[in-house]
Amino acid sequence: MKYDVIVIGSGPGGYIAAVRASQLGKKAAIIEKYATLGGTCLNVGCIPSKALLDSSHHYYDAVKHFEEHGILVDKPKIDFPKMVERKAKVVEQTTGGIKYLMDKNKIDVYEGLGSFVDATHVKVTKNDGTDETIEGTDIIIATGSKPSTLPFITLDKERIITSTEALKLPEIPKHLLVIGGGVIGLELGSVYKRLGADVSVIEYMDKIVPGMDTDVSKELQKVLKKQGVKFFTSHGVSSVERKGDEVTVKATNKKGVEVEFKGDYCLVSVGRRAYTDGLGLENVGIKVNERGQVEINDHLQTNVSNIYAIGDVVKGAMLAHKAEEEGVVAAEIIAGQKPHIDYNLIPGIVYTWPEVAAVGKTEQDLKDAGVEYKAGKFSMRALGRSRASGDIDGFVKVLADKNTDEVLGVHIVGARAADLIMEAAVAMEYRASAEDLARICHGHPTYSEAVKEAAKSAWDGMPLNA
Repeated sequence: MKYDVIVIGSGPGGYIAAVRASQLGKKAAIIEKYATLGGTCLNVGCIPSKALLDSSHHYYDAVKHFEEHGILVDKPKIDFPKMVERKAKVVEQTTGGIKYLMDKNKIDVYEGLGSFVDATHVKVTKNDGTDETIEGTDIIIATGSKPSTLPFITLDKERIITSTEALKLPEIPKHLLVIGGGVIGLELGSVYKRLGADVSVIEYMDKIVPGMDTDVSKELQKVLKKQGVKFFTSHGVSSVERKGDEVTVKATNKKGVEVEFKGDYCLVSVGRRAYTDGLGLENVGIKVNERGQVEINDHLQTNVSNIYAIGDVVKGAMLAHKAEEEGVVAAEIIAGQKPHIDYNLIPGIVYTWPEVAAVGKTEQDLKDAGVEYKAGKFSMRALGRSRASGDIDGFVKVLADKNTDEVLGVHIVGARAADLIMEAAVAMEYRASAEDLARICHGHPTYSEAVKEAAKSAWDGMPLNA
């Protein structure tokens, strides 16, 4: 069978690329090695983790906050198998939606491992051992990523686990050790902390979510610590050992002292690696960098001009929405259009509670680049909407150019930060000034008023409600 576009991998980048290609009149096929479509995000990442985050949030609110709202209930009980069952149903519905999109857009789906025969032919090796070769004028690699580990750690996937296993544990841990204070570790740590586990986060760097603005990192750590999560930053893990149902983690702190942690589960959350296993890149001479990522140019092309690569398998933030945007761009370039993508305006989000979201530059980025800037900050505690809901933790921080007032970065810790950040992204897409944001009338009472107030603080230093 011959196609205009073949996409290898059906995650958010892959399936969106196939849909967009089909919309633009291309005959498209998608190859997926697993039985369900949707890749990591829909099956063992974004969607199931948010389902558990929401379920655990409801339970935590019932235990900790209902009474202050005048809602008196007997102490809630956790039906953990039911919670996991609900998560599975959400995943099933979502992946089923992708199958619907494939049918709607007349995209052929091949189940099996896709590998390059040459620059225009891909072999699909099916689970029954048979194979089939299909031909494509253009091919998009969208094979995503897998969890990374450390060289000295043996993942048994029972007690020493990755995020994949953490989403389907048979029980709530008594003490979950989390190696890595990044997004995934904090989100899954939050799930189990809310459900009653002790949670200890062991982080090599001197702060959690190290890529985010320092103020954000400090605020998030303070809030999660208040919720009961224990943090051990500047700790380099040296060994992870399991004996029966107990896992021991040894780490050295910044003073050179070895510290020992014991728990019944250990989540290894030290990032992810590009996944190209079995893809046969060597058969077509596609170059990869020192991190194993497929090398691409500004048009998402590999060194083989008709082969493109997108998402986690290439450089940049490993985010589903980044992969989606690249999927659209790749399909449109193949169709002869001239799309663009601004990587500076791809938001980063942490779905703890409060949520964390950021877009653009951090203060450190601006300092390192020698950019003169001004900063405005507004506390969520000062909002009527926050006091009404009880979500008073966090702030909005706006960074603007000192001379032109253009908004350069926005950083939020607070309720619904994941949704609020898009106001900043839109503003920055149109190169708005802090004054522009400050002069837009925001609904009252809303969380979004904090964006207006922080922008006014950055613009003229005089927020109205602080």
